[in-house]
Formats: sequence, structure tokens, C-alpha cells
Amino acid sequence: MSLNVWVRRVQEEPSHNDGTRVLVDRIWPRGIKKTDAALDDWNKDVAPSTELRQWYGHDPEKFEEFAKKYRSELDTETGRAALQKLKDCVRGKRLTLLSATKDIDHSQAAVLAKILEES
Repeated sequence: MSLNVWVRRVQEEPSHNDGTRVLVDRIWPRGIKKTDAALDDWNKDVAPSTELRQWYGHDPEKFEEFAKKYRSELDTETGRAALQKLKDCVRGKRLTLLSATKDIDHSQAAVLAKILEES
């Protein structure tokens, strides 16, 4: 079964096409009520470490290095377990990864989507 992975901002209105909706941020987004987010899961463990997130600072010029370091974090026992938990929560063929970042294309959600599409 092939998985279709979407990446969206958690602030966007939920869509009936989203499939399983999972927040992949370590910290709950400001200004969002948990009931409004319409989440199926909040997988904090698959998010980058606080140290990596702070180093990156969502600077697009650091994105390639961030992606490498993030993949290394996910290539640990804890990271692999968090990825498996993410895969296990999917019902159907679509997974929507949600993040509060303004630049979704340069986020951990974009890195995760690529990893999931490769697996």
C-alpha cells in the first residue's frame, strides 16, 4: 500500500481530504485550541530535539544541514520508534503532517514526508 503524505500548517482549516492528521511539533502551537486542530495524533517524539530546533531557527540557508542532522536523530532507537508510531497511526492511504512553522517547505514536516515517501 502506497502512502500519500501531505504537509500543511496546523493553522489551516482541516480538509476532508487530509486523511490521518498528525502534529509533528514538539511544542503545542500558540493560539490553537486542541479542539480546533482536529488531530488524530500529536507525535512529539518524532519532532527534532530542542537543541536542533533552536540551532536551525527556521533559517532556509541551514535547511540542508538541518535535514541531515534531523535524519541522524531519527536514525536512533528513539527516532525509529517515533517514526514507526507515526506510520502505525495512519488509517487509509493519506497522512497529513502538521506543523506551526510559517515556512512549511523548510520544516521537519517536509523532511518527514520525504522519509516516509522513501520507505
